[in-house]
Amino acid sequence: MSSPRRLEVWGVTGIGEVTRAADLAGMIADAVAGQGDELRDRDVVVVTQKVVSKAEGKMVEVDVSDPRAHRAVVEAESVRVLRRRGDLSIVETKHGFVCANAGVDLSNVEAGWAALLPDDSDRSARRIRDGLRARTGADVGVVVSDTFGRAWRRGLTDVAIGCAGIAALVDLRGSTDSLGRELHATEVALVDELAGAAELVMGKADGVPAAVVRGGPDWWFRPRTSVREELVRPPHEDLFR
Repeated sequence: MSSPRRLEVWGVTGIGEVTRAADLAGMIADAVAGQGDELRDRDVVVVTQKVVSKAEGKMVEVDVSDPRAHRAVVEAESVRVLRRRGDLSIVETKHGFVCANAGVDLSNVEAGWAALLPDDSDRSARRIRDGLRARTGADVGVVVSDTFGRAWRRGLTDVAIGCAGIAALVDLRGSTDSLGRELHATEVALVDELAGAAELVMGKADGVPAAVVRGGPDWWFRPRTSVREELVRPPHEDLFR
């Protein structure tokens, strides 16, 4: 399996404000068409968690003047608190993700509200994929992305919390490197890499909640995929839980 030598990545502008029960797939398809393009087979559409949560009604009211209100929401979305320092909690969510403050987010939402993670981001990705195929006829992959910190490193990057039609994890074990040596441990988090690339053209404050990645090879695409099943490390394999 060789990697693509050229990829195109661009932000989808003109989507507008997303509200509860919005046809998110339709909004994305219309915005792509408004840019003078159309989705093609083997495109990958990356969508931020924030607009997915808005469309699915995963919003809760919080008293922004009371820091304990935010903590209560975080604890309600957590199954275990792993570390806590001041207002920052590193928790395991009910989805199995280990992240800061259970993914509860106050940015890019109206004051007094917080966005929660979707109940099942893989299902969200499948729903968007089906909607895009119905609207455009294109067989695309879909990645739902969110911003995570990382152990051992400073800074944030976008990662995948859900996917559909695109391989979550590419297992290269058993193949050989450029010098002919067999790879024994290499598994590539493809959808995380796509989420990170897409974030470069979406930005954190630019109001661009989706991106298209074009040029990926056929072996990227699979009918049955799942971030939760393929990327979330089970506790018995996790040295830090």
